[in-house]
Amino acid sequence: MKQKLAGKFLVLDGPDGCGKSTQVRLLSEWIAEQDVDVVSYRDPGTTVVGEKIRDILLDPSHEGMGDNVEVLLYMAARAQVWKEHIGPDLKTGKCVLMDRWVSSTCAYQGWAGGFGIEKVLTIGADSLERLWPDVTIVLDVDLETARRRMQRDLDRMEQKGDAYHAKVREGFLRLADYHSDVKVVDATEGVEEVHQDVLKYIQEI
Repeated sequence: MKQKLAGKFLVLDGPDGCGKSTQVRLLSEWIAEQDVDVVSYRDPGTTVVGEKIRDILLDPSHEGMGDNVEVLLYMAARAQVWKEHIGPDLKTGKCVLMDRWVSSTCAYQGWAGGFGIEKVLTIGADSLERLWPDVTIVLDVDLETARRRMQRDLDRMEQKGDAYHAKVREGFLRLADYHSDVKVVDATEGVEEVHQDVLKYIQEI
């Protein structure tokens, strides 16, 4: 497993409230237990530039921002984190684990926002060193469960309403049509059950 995970690029993604942060932490711990050098980052964010872009994207006062602007900002943040972290880490054989990647923009802006998944992928291909990771695991969750989990102040993207987020979920479930290494996990189960399902896919692939 150490040889198979070294130098791999893994992404956990899904709708808001699906439990990504928890599952990224658990998967990172498991990979480290396999004696693999693993690093995990969040998208957007991680770099100084990326964190500033994140603040702009998630600030509720920026409600008039267009989906095309969101796409470009997300890609800019990814280009920066690739330059500073992901690219160098993969070259040195580290396993890179991301909380979100281009799959998010496909589901949110591409599908739910109506920008178009194909257009997102075209911009991503032109902007990034690598569009698809070695595996993308989508943590699927229904709106009611997601809402129950988010007992906090909501950011700008989270405030977009149920109709929008229902389409976000649809967008994530469509990603397997665009890339064969996208796998869907039922994230409505308990934390440990979801973690075991994630490990199952990682080990299979």
